[in-house]
Amino acid sequence: MRFLLLLAWFADFPDLRWAPADLAVPAMTEDEPAAGKRVRQTLPEWRGTGVHHALYLPRDWRPGRSYPVLVEYAGNGNYRNKYGDVSLGTVAGSNLGYGISGGEGFLWVSMPFVDAPAKTNALTWWGDVDATIDYCRKAVRMVCEQYGGDPSAVILTGFSRGAIACNYIGLHNDAIADLWLAFIPYSHYDGVRGWPYEGSDRASALARLNRLKGRASFLTHESSVEAVRSYLAEIGVKAPFTIRPVPFRNHNDAWTLRDTPLRRELRGWVREVLKTKPGTHAISGRVRDQAGRPLKGIRVESGFTHFTTTDEAGRYRLAGLIDSVRAVSAGGTPRQVILDGHDAPGINFTLPRE
Repeated sequence: MRFLLLLAWFADFPDLRWAPADLAVPAMTEDEPAAGKRVRQTLPEWRGTGVHHALYLPRDWRPGRSYPVLVEYAGNGNYRNKYGDVSLGTVAGSNLGYGISGGEGFLWVSMPFVDAPAKTNALTWWGDVDATIDYCRKAVRMVCEQYGGDPSAVILTGFSRGAIACNYIGLHNDAIADLWLAFIPYSHYDGVRGWPYEGSDRASALARLNRLKGRASFLTHESSVEAVRSYLAEIGVKAPFTIRPVPFRNHNDAWTLRDTPLRRELRGWVREVLKTKPGTHAISGRVRDQAGRPLKGIRVESGFTHFTTTDEAGRYRLAGLIDSVRAVSAGGTPRQVILDGHDAPGINFTLPRE
């Protein structure tokens, strides 16, 4: 029997079910959010409909603390292959975020593709693209504001359809492209091949990829990654790409629930990305009153999802920002700041003391 297993291993990549899982993803419930729970949520404008996302608060979650955020998109539904891999296309069926985090230290949000006319989640492809993008941006903002998500540390991941969505949705326009610190697409990549929807051609995919602006990506695919290597070499986009084959034959995101060298490498990559924030910069400064005294607790914002508050010395720092011409406001007072390859310190504000 051992000989037959070894023969099967070398003849093909092994089945992931041969490797026991060391993690089990919590079931999605209808409970209120709490540490260690994964719950169904809906944005206010979609209440009473079937549109929803899943929110997981880590086991070590505490109110008032800050956590990086993993945002995930699921694969297409109605999928089954010869190895018995099944994808239902639901937010509840996603696994990558839990496997990457191990259930600690990260908020994890499984996002929907919004079928706006039917008022439900789309199980195959994109639903209404504009509605899907709008839902994602608002949900990320809500999670950061209400549960301590760090706006400078939001990482986008996805499996199959969701892997393509890392660019097709995540870089679809400048507004949503501004959210992300890094990307972890597993199995497929936007632009490598054509698909049966508008905008799957390489020219359209390249326009999206140009919004990457030097941010890091960890790309994986079962068995072979040569197609994505060739594609990225051909188009010549400059960014830190880490490209690795998944050591299983399966089209199945449950590989992250198993202790493998690849998962350990991926987790190390995430830690380094959170530390160094490649491809992004920071805007910082102080907020004072007209007498020069520091103002504490002033909200400073740039874009829809990047925000912070000043400390006791009136200091603030907005990190994880891509190169752009940015509007920055403190207490509603705006300034324009240009980020072009470096940080922008000393962006100070003077506000009346209320």
